[in-house]
Amino acid sequence: MSTLLPILPPSDLSDENTSETLSPAAQKAEEEKNAMRKYFQKPGSQSELTGVAEQEPVCLYLETTNRCNLLCVTCPRTYEELEPEADMPWDMFTSLIDQYPKIARVVLHGIGEPMLVKDIAQRVKYLKDRGIYVLFNTNGTLLNDTNGRALIEAGLDELRVSLDAAESEVYQMVRGKDFFDKIVKNVKNFTTLQKQMNAPKPRVSLWLTGLRETVDQLPNFVRLAHEVGVTEVYLQRLVFFDEGSNGLARAESALFEHTTAAEEALIKEAEDVAAELGVMFSASGAVDPGESIRMQQNDAPWSLCRRPWSLMYITANGRVLPCCIAPFSMKGYGAFTLGDATQSSLRDIWNGEEYQRFREGLLTSAPPPACSNCGLRWSL
Repeated sequence: MSTLLPILPPSDLSDENTSETLSPAAQKAEEEKNAMRKYFQKPGSQSELTGVAEQEPVCLYLETTNRCNLLCVTCPRTYEELEPEADMPWDMFTSLIDQYPKIARVVLHGIGEPMLVKDIAQRVKYLKDRGIYVLFNTNGTLLNDTNGRALIEAGLDELRVSLDAAESEVYQMVRGKDFFDKIVKNVKNFTTLQKQMNAPKPRVSLWLTGLRETVDQLPNFVRLAHEVGVTEVYLQRLVFFDEGSNGLARAESALFEHTTAAEEALIKEAEDVAAELGVMFSASGAVDPGESIRMQQNDAPWSLCRRPWSLMYITANGRVLPCCIAPFSMKGYGAFTLGDATQSSLRDIWNGEEYQRFREGLLTSAPPPACSNCGLRWSL
């Protein structure tokens, strides 16, 4: 359930795609999306970077749970046990936050469904009481009135709903179970509840993983978002293993650098529908959807990555990883585990030997294995 974030250099992080055709709510969402990009800008120029991070992380990914109630064919947890099933204990959760009291942004998802954690709203409130921007991805199956109201009252900033289809049959193919109608109803009820409560937050968005098998869903996906009161639609990039991939997380399902004229026409149609309806239509690389399927840099796409200098990802069991993409990039966590938050402080890990070695590798022509095809193995 990973949500991929900008890897573009600061010079490309403009808001030129903001359109006068957007509805006021979508326009506001566009402005907030652009404002959040600063959390992924690499400190200093490429030549100034070293294995030591001079600044503290500005963002934490806290995997509140690695449990899930779906069997998505694009997710590695469907096919392998990455770690023992667990919810991040409350004591660990608060301890991690308290170690970086000035953290700007916290994401409460990873390999799992955050709304399975019964006190998820309480965790949101804990963060909001500290002035932190909070968001998470959900599959929407548990977004009922009680849970939705609790998230609104807790002050959640952003709620991303991974839907992946515009119709039930395709949804079931991708997500493994048929909850499509229920989720659509849940989202519509939630946006209605927001209006009743006069609550502009959280911003709600619908996400679709870009696959050859689902790209034809895009125009109707945008229409569906509009129908349920959602003003933001995103294309989620597909990350897949080089060999032995299961389900649809495989090279032949990827669109990156291999789109046909028909597929590009569908993306353009979705953009036109979004413009007509006033919906913000974007891609997970913080670029326009068409640009997101074209390679940004041929020789070393990993060299643009900001994550090891700006954020930390901590699993439900306390394992520290370099980013939310890593679990999708290669099998097992052994090759990119940078520390254990149950045994060491985040500050000791942040500039510890493993993190420094990882950053130094990212600055060379032989990056860590988890990063070697980053930007090449991605799709939308």
